[in-house]
Amino acid sequence: MELFSLQSVLLLSIFLYLYLYVLRPPSHIKHTKTPGFRLYPVVGVLPDFLWNRHRFLDWMAGVLRSAPTNTVVFWRPGGVRGVITANPAVVEHALKTHFENYPKGDMFIALLRDFLGEGIFNSDGELWRVQRKTASYEFNTRSLRQFVMHNVTVEIESRLVPILSRAEAAGCVLDLQDLLERLAFDNICKLAFNVDPGCLAGDGTGEEEFMRAFEEAARISSERFLSAFPLLWVFKRRLNVGSERRLRESIATVHEFAEDIIRSRMEESREAHDEDLLSRFIGHESVYENGSASTEFLRDIVISFILAGRDTTSSALTWFFWLLSLHPEVERKILSELEKIRKQSGKSSGDPYSIHELRDMHYLHAAISEAMRLYPPVPVDTKACLEDDVLPDGTFIGKGWFLSYDTHAMGRMDGIWGENCHEFVPERWIDESGLCRTESPFKYPVFHAGPRMCLGKDMAFIQMKSIAASVLERFEIDVLGQDATREHQLSLTLRMKGGLPVRVRKRCMD
Repeated sequence: MELFSLQSVLLLSIFLYLYLYVLRPPSHIKHTKTPGFRLYPVVGVLPDFLWNRHRFLDWMAGVLRSAPTNTVVFWRPGGVRGVITANPAVVEHALKTHFENYPKGDMFIALLRDFLGEGIFNSDGELWRVQRKTASYEFNTRSLRQFVMHNVTVEIESRLVPILSRAEAAGCVLDLQDLLERLAFDNICKLAFNVDPGCLAGDGTGEEEFMRAFEEAARISSERFLSAFPLLWVFKRRLNVGSERRLRESIATVHEFAEDIIRSRMEESREAHDEDLLSRFIGHESVYENGSASTEFLRDIVISFILAGRDTTSSALTWFFWLLSLHPEVERKILSELEKIRKQSGKSSGDPYSIHELRDMHYLHAAISEAMRLYPPVPVDTKACLEDDVLPDGTFIGKGWFLSYDTHAMGRMDGIWGENCHEFVPERWIDESGLCRTESPFKYPVFHAGPRMCLGKDMAFIQMKSIAASVLERFEIDVLGQDATREHQLSLTLRMKGGLPVRVRKRCMD
């Protein structure tokens, strides 16, 4: 009997392996054809999901494009049911019109709780509202914009430009993605915590280990969303094996770094610092438990803002510089715009730009916006459905299902952006008067939309335009393997796999 049972289990395992991994539908397995997805008996979309998991974003873009309303229903074993959409009307429905019915949800929060805890990007209800209100006050101050301008200028002039100049003199290869991530990390630490880690300059202590740990924690956390079987990562976590063991070790390093910032701050008087984000939260009643500030809550806030400030702008600029290498005509137009602004202001090349001058960089703004349309820093976002609903395109979504809007796929929909949607065309953002126009955030949800719209959008553009303008007018960026297709690495943000190796040359200015 035991031998028979063992043989049965072995045969069942072989059958499942053949069914899921070897037999390629539709040639070998009957399926039900539905708009967008193939659905198979018992396992739903699991076979196609496993086959395409390594290229999830490109797969989903194709699936959503084939669906009549650019919305598809997704289900697979383990109680995983949901709707994935690239339809602007559905995005508006979930993010604005019926906002209360589509929170982050328990599933999403559970998947990221180890890494992000209860920070602003991983919380709902009153906990989210308190953090949002506190942060929004800071982001709406004029002093913050001035603080951002000062810090990004110092970082560019005293660190980034000297690094590029030394690389040019030595003829060495740089990973531009790595440099941009370090620069963004320094900037967000100054903005959010008034702490200068000196990561770009290489004179910090422990930042190398932190950067590696942060990247690994974000990557492994995101892989939980693509787990073939939802409970698999839970068992690995309980057994502390494989990727979950590496995640735990990485998170421990990240937590130690964040807690060091908090401890050093709380040991000093609040008056010793400017009104940065951490100061505001330390002074807010929501972080206190039994009369003492909650270090864990503050730690979650620190990690959330590092994720938002470091990984998003660096991702956007990495893809931007790569796209420029493929489109020299766009680079020439940006340089022409910068030269015009210089002449109007009477400033010499290399002088820092003011906020008003940055606002006049309409074509540069359009080019960065276009880069993010094709390569959004946060390519997919997911919500939970609290109650049964019917979406604007007629799709039913049930209670407890997830709803994901695919920003990456939306940038590749000809119904939204026209037949040239796959092309890098900054001019699509320029209106008849030559100004960069805004798009509906539901058509272009790169900065999200509705009540959870990104608070740091304006600050992000200040930093990105300052960095891009300062680098482009001083240096020519030669991307190694320029014509090669660049693969993305799907983490919590869209990183370029293998980095962006470049050589730099000083630009000859007339």
